[in-house]
Amino acid sequence: MSSLNGNDYRTLSLAALGGALEFYDFIIFIFFAAAIAQLFFPPDMPDWLRQVQTYGIFAAGYLARPLGGIIMAHFGDLFGRKRMFMLSILLMAVPTLLIGLLPTYAVIGVWAPILLLALRVMQGAAIGGEVPGAWVFVAEHVPQRHVGFACGTLTAGLTGGILLGSLVAMAVNQHYAPAELLAEGWRVPFIIGGVFGLVSVWLRGYLHETPVFKQMQARKQLADELPLKTVVREHRPAIVLTMLLTWLLSAAIVVMILMTPTLMQKLFSIPAAVALQANSFAILSLSVGCILFGALADRFGAGRVLAIGCVGLGVTAWWLYQQLMLATSHLNALYALCGFFVGVIGIVPRIAVMSFPPRVRFSGLSFSYNVAYAVFGGLTPIMVSLLLPLDKLAPAHYVAALSLLGVGLGLYVQRRGAVIS
Repeated sequence: MSSLNGNDYRTLSLAALGGALEFYDFIIFIFFAAAIAQLFFPPDMPDWLRQVQTYGIFAAGYLARPLGGIIMAHFGDLFGRKRMFMLSILLMAVPTLLIGLLPTYAVIGVWAPILLLALRVMQGAAIGGEVPGAWVFVAEHVPQRHVGFACGTLTAGLTGGILLGSLVAMAVNQHYAPAELLAEGWRVPFIIGGVFGLVSVWLRGYLHETPVFKQMQARKQLADELPLKTVVREHRPAIVLTMLLTWLLSAAIVVMILMTPTLMQKLFSIPAAVALQANSFAILSLSVGCILFGALADRFGAGRVLAIGCVGLGVTAWWLYQQLMLATSHLNALYALCGFFVGVIGIVPRIAVMSFPPRVRFSGLSFSYNVAYAVFGGLTPIMVSLLLPLDKLAPAHYVAALSLLGVGLGLYVQRRGAVIS
């Protein structure tokens, strides 16, 4: 059996580092939404309306994901994974840098929010190609028995970008007074992200095309028609499976990692600093969990490990919210434990990548993942918010319900046999 060599570890490291920086570029916007709302819209506009429009621009990035992902995946299946892997991070780095240099409403008027929206759409298109492209890239570089570890490591890098964004936002807010933050401080994280993104483009130049794509190219086995057409016609079960797995992934990330710190403050009156500190522990545990669950999937089967991990996710999500109603003395430990089981999402790309044949793998994964994430990632906060007046534990119950779906999907994958599990 083949083992990982130095080149494999180098590829994984560069891919994970680039993924972390690209994800940082994508989410840093949300940490400075309040400042952006004040600077990019008319001063006489009601505050609530400025906030709504700012979050609308943020959401536009998610809506652009499917189109960007499908287009880049199309060319990735026809002309190579590496080219699209480099293009995606370039398309993220340049808009991020430009946002940091963008004139505000006071300087160019209505063009400020219009240009901000255009740059945000470019970021969304880039991340739509980056995530599935990165999973395919690392999966096709390593021996098949290590695909779970590779995908889990890459996913840990992506989640590390969230933590990096949180830490940079904290540092900027501590360094700049409120007036200084509005004057120039808010630009710093975008400029940093853009510069590091351009460095990542250069680093990815040292990566090689995947062996799987090279073999298909040499044997003239590349798709002879629009790859997405083949995917929709011949691989519908894989599409449905990947979309349901993406629903599980989006529920775990959006509810337990992105929404929970704010919900702690609103529902349980936990100070923001305490909630954010606990969230940092959860993200660290999440990154560890992604790698470990991915490695366990290689050893014991992806379906079996997914089912067991989802049981842990459902139980710990419910336990965390149940304890928040009583006391917060063990908040860091409980949130970190829950974050670890959120790491079961590290298995999702392992299953999804192996569900599609190499000749249409990039297109199949990108279409299924990005469309599902745009739908479920966008609807999840709305659904949870609507349920909260009826049930204070709605976030935990929502994640527990999706965890049950994950158990069912894991058992289904296990029954399908060795191709996926």
